[in-house]
Amino acid sequence: MSDDSKVEESPSVEAPIHGDMLEAILTYVPLIYLVPACHVSKQWSRAVSTSLRHQNPIKPWLLLHIQRTRHPYSTASYAYDPRSRIWVQIHQPPIKYVYALRSSHLTLLYMLSPSKFLFSFDPLHLTWHHVDAPIVWRTDPIVALVGHRVIVAGGACDFEEDPLAVEMYDLKSRTWDRCESMPTIFKDSAASMWLSVTADSNKMYVVQKSSGIMYSFDPITNAWQGPYNVKPTTDVRSCIIGFAKDQFMMVGLTEEINGVNVKVWRVDGESWEFVKVIGEMPKELVEKLRVDSWSTSSVIVSLIDDFMYINNTSAPGEMIVCELGDGGDCKWSSVENVIVGDDCLLRDRLVFTCSYVGLKDLHIAMTAHNCKFAAKSNVC
Repeated sequence: MSDDSKVEESPSVEAPIHGDMLEAILTYVPLIYLVPACHVSKQWSRAVSTSLRHQNPIKPWLLLHIQRTRHPYSTASYAYDPRSRIWVQIHQPPIKYVYALRSSHLTLLYMLSPSKFLFSFDPLHLTWHHVDAPIVWRTDPIVALVGHRVIVAGGACDFEEDPLAVEMYDLKSRTWDRCESMPTIFKDSAASMWLSVTADSNKMYVVQKSSGIMYSFDPITNAWQGPYNVKPTTDVRSCIIGFAKDQFMMVGLTEEINGVNVKVWRVDGESWEFVKVIGEMPKELVEKLRVDSWSTSSVIVSLIDDFMYINNTSAPGEMIVCELGDGGDCKWSSVENVIVGDDCLLRDRLVFTCSYVGLKDLHIAMTAHNCKFAAKSNVC
């Protein structure tokens, strides 16, 4: 056999992928598939880290929780990852049913029955805290996490003496405390469907959507402060508040001559004066949001860091995404909700939360909680 034949018969050896080429390839790999990539080798682990830090960073997920409204009230969880632009199905142990699944503030998910209060605030809602229910029975309160305290306010039933009652659960002492009641201006609207709530590490902020009147609650001093008016113009029909890029924001649905519109204002967190309009939703996206079928309680806005998600629960087939730039400008886009259609409204409860989900969170979910993640096209 000639030397040439030996060369032809020898198996080909693929050149290893490394350096800038590997980092560039990993930029296009969905986050859920980067967890095993980190364990290929130290070189791959460094490449994943560099890719996420410099080329295609992690962005906050919008999580959609679906609870069936009939026995056995099963739940399912999905997420939209804007970094990879895909919907993800989360296969995890089912959430034990206690009552209707709800969320009135960003990352916190809860269920409240006359005897039990269950809540979760980790990124993927894998850990649930089971505690006794607050003393006052409530059907639709606002619930927010401020530091290590969970505040439950309003939403009380008609037979309760104080419909504006506020109670606070301390995660460190594991005890409930009765707090100063909500301001009387909320008497006829002390429920999450009429109020917008947000929080930072020190205070909870509550605004009456229709009037734009806002108060803040300090759990340390146990006192309400206000009122503040965060309604910039009289044509704003609904005010929704939140924090983005560490700044206080107000999202307003306006009724103008040419129809309904959505605008974003930046608000000074000390004087509570409006600084400027930083964004206005393009008309074609307003139409996709189908705000002709919206009510005060149907439009949900999730603000986190430099991202904003807007959903109309009356028409869940499309959601709007807004990415805030460093200069304060807004980059608008729409995403088809491939998980649910309008027919799901007949049998399901839809609850949205929003959080940063990192590689560590995914690794813990896969190893400690036996969760599985898969890109999804359509389930409904």
